Amino acid sequence: EGIKASKGCTDIICCILLLVAIVGYIAVGVVAWTQGDPRKVIYPTDSRGQFCGQAGTPNENKPFLFYFNIVKCASPLVLLEFQCPTTQICVEKCPDRYLTYLQASTGGAASEELKYYEQFCVPEFKNRKKVSDAPEVLKDDLCPAMLTPSKPLARRCLPAVSSKKGVIMVGNKTTFNDGKGHERNVTELLEGAKKANVVLEARQVAMKIFEDYTVSWYWIIIGLVISMVVSLIFIVLLRFLAGIMVWVMIVLVILVLGYGIFHCYMEYAQLKGQAGSDVSLKELGFQTDLRVYLHLKQTWLAFMIILCIVEVVIILLLIFLRKRILIAIALIKEASRAIGHIMTSLLFPLCTFFLVCLCIAYWASTAVFLSTSNEAVYKVFNETECIYARTTCNPETFNTSNVTKVCPSARCLFAFYGGESTYHKYLIIFQIYNVFMFFWLANFVIALGQVTLAGAFASYYWAFKKPDDMPAFPLFSSFGRALRYHTGSLAFGSLILAIVQVIRVMLEYLDHRLKAADNKCAKFFLTCLKCCFWCLEKFIKFLNRNAYIMIAIYGTNFCTSARNAFFLLMRNIVRVAVLDKVTDFLLFLGKLLIVGSVGILAFFFFTQRIKVIQDTAPPLNYYWDFFSEDLERNDGSPERPYYMSPALSEILLKGSLESSKSAESQE
Repeated sequence: EGIKASKGCTDIICCILLLVAIVGYIAVGVVAWTQGDPRKVIYPTDSRGQFCGQAGTPNENKPFLFYFNIVKCASPLVLLEFQCPTTQICVEKCPDRYLTYLQASTGGAASEELKYYEQFCVPEFKNRKKVSDAPEVLKDDLCPAMLTPSKPLARRCLPAVSSKKGVIMVGNKTTFNDGKGHERNVTELLEGAKKANVVLEARQVAMKIFEDYTVSWYWIIIGLVISMVVSLIFIVLLRFLAGIMVWVMIVLVILVLGYGIFHCYMEYAQLKGQAGSDVSLKELGFQTDLRVYLHLKQTWLAFMIILCIVEVVIILLLIFLRKRILIAIALIKEASRAIGHIMTSLLFPLCTFFLVCLCIAYWASTAVFLSTSNEAVYKVFNETECIYARTTCNPETFNTSNVTKVCPSARCLFAFYGGESTYHKYLIIFQIYNVFMFFWLANFVIALGQVTLAGAFASYYWAFKKPDDMPAFPLFSSFGRALRYHTGSLAFGSLILAIVQVIRVMLEYLDHRLKAADNKCAKFFLTCLKCCFWCLEKFIKFLNRNAYIMIAIYGTNFCTSARNAFFLLMRNIVRVAVLDKVTDFLLFLGKLLIVGSVGILAFFFFTQRIKVIQDTAPPLNYYWDFFSEDLERNDGSPERPYYMSPALSEILLKGSLESSKSAESQE
């Protein structure tokens, strides 16, 4: 008695709900793509809402954003509006020297210093006839009062900070002239740069990673292909040399970790005595250039400690689980034998990976278009108290408005992209729906892959005469059954998981918002909620995977399958907890060996650039549900023979007998 024939479609309501949700998701995407403008993310924007460095515009050759007074960016207003209360213009290059407007204008209109200074003034400055009238120029905000040596960071000109013997400098100076006759400390520039960069840090890291991928993508693909080929060879060899392969793999993992510990120690010893290597990670803080951390002794010490802990944990687990490893090897042999009869299962995870990538691409592109589908909003910025501060304004009519009379130093600057229309008011709802649908579709794709593989391997396991009793194309047959009969059940399971994941995202958002608050009770309550929903997500993932196996075998709906899977696991809790985790541990060692080897190769190849290469080996842990069901259905007699191989049944029954005797002796 093997796989039950599907009697009809299961969970039809959830199937219809998924289709309606997908149609709505497509509609949201179409609206976002027609309204959005990704240039708002790619290019920095000046005070007039113009993009810097965009082709076909007056700023085409001006890719960098320059702040007239970076010190004003230290204002708390930056954290509220994500905008500095100072004029910002697009420039060809960042200033490379200290210079004030008073100094530049003393030589007259023909002086070289003033010609250099002009490129950091607004275009209207060139139309002025009097350049020596410095107070009026600075009052009208036509030019910055001062220039400081700067370097571009995320296409923004920020102070060129350096450090000598613990002393912070900008352009080899510790003080600067603010253009108004006052000497100020460069730490004020640094504080302003930090606030101006508050929303750029994460983007800069992403941009650096993206740039690394764009220049080395073909080598990364080669590394992925190598890891995939090694994984396939590894799985094929497991079929014939499982015992030897597992023990060789264990030894190699220990050796690779040992070499990692040795390499970290050598790097740590090499950095001894080098200037700047004694700076702690806490003192350095977050840096967008991750290579900076590789020049610190503490980084390599942390790597070495982590690898030592992992090495010791693995050795201790091997010592205490040596008997269970033999049973796990038998399970792996059986799984490898099944893969030998269903070779297409090795390539099917690539289809799942491709579909998940499509979900990620659609979600990311929709999120970008939604976030950039706003209109330019201008607000009043003022250094002192002003009743019109942070109110919206029109830059074209601002100079003739009543605001300039009440607040003479106020300016109408580009603040952010937003809007007051009905569409703009519901943008946050569209973003939440985008995130929710991403989780739902991604979970559905993963569920489809799990139930397809489970059905294919079930057709192998429950075939009494292997491979004669198996269908001609077990993987394609299982895939067809899953789509035809069980789309609703897969949608149901993935919907429950998606709801929990969205709640977790909202809790993370609330936690981020409460970081600056001093309400310890709220923080404690939020931490407890995060922990509970994390556990709930893990449990649902585990239950869903086993429910999908029951769906593949019996063709029942999701709730029935989940209930049957849960009680089956409870009746075999000791076997599942020990053997399943031991098998997972051995497979994890295989992944660790392949990923670690390719990662070390990439590390040396890219000259101290760490690359994380993920293994694409297909999961092999579907089988314990089959074994548990087989042990419950049958007793090994001629009337009810086991479907598993004789060698495997002997090992499992022996393990079960030892476990029961151990439990009785403890009682």
